[in-house]
Amino acid sequence: MLTLKLLRENPEFVVRKLAVKNFDASEIVHRIVDLDKNRRALQVELDGCLALQKQKSAQVGSLMKEGRKDEASAVKEEVASLKEKSKELEAKSDGNNRELESLLVLLPNIPCDQVPEGKGAEDNVVVKMGNEIPDLGPDALPHWELARKLDIIDFDLGVKLTGAGFPVYKGKGARLQRALINMFLDINTAAGYLEVEPPVLVNEASGFGTGQLPDKEGQMYHANLDNYYLVPTAEVPVTNIYRDVILGNDDFPVKMTAYTPCFRREAGSYGKDVRGLNRLHQFDKVEIVRIEKPENSYAALDEMISHVEGIVCRLGLPYRILRLCGGDMSFTSAITYDFEVYSAAQGRWLEISSVSNFESYQANRLKLRYRDAEGKIQLAHTLNGSSLALPRVVAALLENNQKDGRIIIPDALRPYTGFDCIG
Repeated sequence: MLTLKLLRENPEFVVRKLAVKNFDASEIVHRIVDLDKNRRALQVELDGCLALQKQKSAQVGSLMKEGRKDEASAVKEEVASLKEKSKELEAKSDGNNRELESLLVLLPNIPCDQVPEGKGAEDNVVVKMGNEIPDLGPDALPHWELARKLDIIDFDLGVKLTGAGFPVYKGKGARLQRALINMFLDINTAAGYLEVEPPVLVNEASGFGTGQLPDKEGQMYHANLDNYYLVPTAEVPVTNIYRDVILGNDDFPVKMTAYTPCFRREAGSYGKDVRGLNRLHQFDKVEIVRIEKPENSYAALDEMISHVEGIVCRLGLPYRILRLCGGDMSFTSAITYDFEVYSAAQGRWLEISSVSNFESYQANRLKLRYRDAEGKIQLAHTLNGSSLALPRVVAALLENNQKDGRIIIPDALRPYTGFDCIG
């Protein structure tokens, strides 16, 4: 959530920057500025009314002690009138503030200066590529056919048990999932990230804190009876660990990692792009989350990008890193870098990670602050990244490493799988 201070002092800057996200903020921003002005004026009037009410109430007592009952009665009437006025001002202020809050949550985060303009994925900028794309020949199979042939992932059984987008991993397929999760967590913890195991159900306050609510409720699975949400990513519960927390100046950096199953409705998804593991409703993902002082957050972002790149390199997958344009960024992000791996049998790039800096946007919603060296309370910066999302990693591993009807396991993964091939 953008701060009122920024909106009050630089409304035109906010409108101009949000246009990079193809968001027309002019009407909302100027309404917020007016409401903020009203809020402060009403508060001044209310404070004055309450102070006068207190002063008059004390005066009544003095007059009664002096036996000046008629004057005391007149002042009592003034106090009663001031109480009514206070109630009216409080009601007016509450209504003003409710409208103000309802508009503040409609504004996305401001993109930083490095974000390119653009409408969609076609305008994203490739900043780096690595590892050679394998030439598999004309007989290469897509991962869904390999999985069926090797009996390691059963998509039809998932449909029977739940529905489309809920595969069942079997035998070495299940072992491969567990191996990747353990490998990713080990690499993250070795880099100083504290491993946590959070709940996979969160309350509405947690969804609001990281920006999933009220923006993405249509994509989240909702347990209506308890008003809990299944997590779309571990970012939500892990970042919310620090909701309503004031950190000390020496508490930084905060670095956490977590594995969770993730749940996304993906409403309206269909066609060849959702075949097999390309797009699921339930999938496994390992996440990294950082909380930083504002002056350190972009150095932290660079570290996170290098860290995720190192994991992809260990797996030997062809990859590219993209800086997302304004039109393809999330509601909450100030800048995002996507990692994609090449799926050789499908002949297409598959996203496996997003690494983002949210600056103070999430922290403002979370009331996540710190006390700086001078003792002043400041908003922290939050960052997160996938390290990594498993389904498309598995898809690329199966397709790119197929040889003579078998899947060759990358060397770095073999200590975790306990086998060097599938098939």
